[in-house]
Amino acid sequence: QVRLVESGGGLVQPGGSLRLSCAASGSFVFSLYSMGWYRQAPGKQRELVASITSGRSNYGDSVKGRFTISRENVKNTVYLQMNNLKPEDTAVYYCNLAGNWWGQGTQVTVSS
Repeated sequence: QVRLVESGGGLVQPGGSLRLSCAASGSFVFSLYSMGWYRQAPGKQRELVASITSGRSNYGDSVKGRFTISRENVKNTVYLQMNNLKPEDTAVYYCNLAGNWWGQGTQVTVSS
């Protein structure tokens, strides 16, 4: 059984920063699994923001150079540092484990 809990969302002005966290729990070895952040804006499909395995990370084109994904295996936690946020980054952000398990999501709103 896997549980993913996101936190860190909120309202931020354009150009601002937020750091999302996703804490994983359950009967599995966290370090063995890929982790990802996805987002879904109203009326749009869910899209990959960033993913990370033990040795490499991958980013969606729209966030490259602005977002950074990282993980802390001893804490079973993955992070998403989001800098220079834009209104088009507004969405519900979801944490994903190994392509199979999802968190409940956290709202990010970028607006002046």
